[in-house]
Formats: sequence, structure tokens, C-alpha cells
Amino acid sequence: MGIWRRLLLFGGVSLRAGGGATAPLGGSRAMVCRRQLSGAESETLKQRRTQIMSRGLPKQKPIEGVKQVIVVASGKGGVGKSTTAVNLALALAANDSSKAIGLLDVDVYGPSVPKMMNLKGNPELSQSNLMRPLWNYGIACMSMGFLVEENEPVVWRGLMVMSAIEKLLRQVDWGQLDYLVVDMPPGTGDVQLSVSQNIPITDGVSHCCPSWSAVARSRLSASSTSRVHAILLPQPPK
Repeated sequence: MGIWRRLLLFGGVSLRAGGGATAPLGGSRAMVCRRQLSGAESETLKQRRTQIMSRGLPKQKPIEGVKQVIVVASGKGGVGKSTTAVNLALALAANDSSKAIGLLDVDVYGPSVPKMMNLKGNPELSQSNLMRPLWNYGIACMSMGFLVEENEPVVWRGLMVMSAIEKLLRQVDWGQLDYLVVDMPPGTGDVQLSVSQNIPITDGVSHCCPSWSAVARSRLSASSTSRVHAILLPQPPK
């Protein structure tokens, strides 16, 4: 038994703020030390705690040339999230032909945008060594599917996935875009946190199919990115 524990159990003195009194504990006497913090000290402690907790968080930095970012997420896979992302990008372009629209697929393990946008091939590099997006239907597209073979599975650990997300976010020459629609992977994992913490997001959609399990997962997906004004589509069944 350490010296401080012996003192606490057998010292016979209990110190309290504003006076001392003994308190029995299992036949022994325990010493309880309490100290009330003043208002200024409490505020300083809170500020210090906030400062320490914020050290590990990345600072948000806009994607160069992109004015507004809209994310499309879902709690479960296979509910039509990528279809919604593609249709949203096409609708934005059709609604106003003067707007420049981009579509970024960050679903590393299951990219769907290349097939839905009828695109194949590898992106070219600019003079600045940035990847140039592929174009179709007037939409600039970038996806992990352009960087790997079509039938090749992506079997990567977390650090490799994070490196790929960083490249997709920071090493693409988008030019000047009014809207960038981001097709997120399903769930609430590393990719979702990296995207929401690294870039400022204008708005977001949490997509689900009309079943309670999908709705529940979509609500988790929406709450995990609380800084995004998530829209639940379609509305939960009553």
C-alpha cells in the first residue's frame, strides 16, 4: 500500500473546504480533500481543456476553385445514394447552364460514379501535377474508380484510405466550380469524419430507402456530421 493511500485511510484527518472533519470508512478514517474553483479558475480550465482537445482536429480549408460543397451520405449501402448524387449534379447543371458543376466520388471501396456517368480511363495530370477530372454530360467527375482497375477490389487499411481521400480532396484541378457534389461512402467511419473536418460543407443530404433500419442508420449518419444541415430523403414511413 502506497504512503498516500495509508495516509488517506489511517491518517485520521479529513480536510474539507472551509474546515476539517473526520469520516469513517470501513472502520478506518478517510481523508477527503476538496477544493472549490473560483469562477475565473473554472473558466481558465475550460478554455485550456478546449485548447487541448482542438489540437488533434484539422483546420478546415476550402477546395481551391470550389464555391459550394454538397455532400450526399447514407447510413447503409445500396439505398440509392450514388444515384441521388449523380441526379443532383445533373439537376443542378440542367437548372442553370451557366453554373459549373463537379461530382466527387469518395466511396473508396465501392465507387459507382464512373459507371453511372459512363466514364472510363485515367485522369491526366496538369502542369501543376494535379489530376484533371473526366467530363461527361457537362459534369466534371473524379472518382477512385478512375485510379484502379475496374474489377480490382480496394483492400486498404485506414492510413492508405486517408491518403487517397487527401489526394481526391486536394490534388484535383477542378478549375472554377459553383457546386461540387460529394458522393460519400455509407456509414459513419474515417472517410466521413475526414471530409467533414477538412473542408467547409455548404449543405448535405442523408439518403435512405423507406425502411426503419435504413432510416435509423441515416439518422446516425446525419448526426455524425452535425455541422451539415442534413436533409432526410425520403421521409421516414409513419
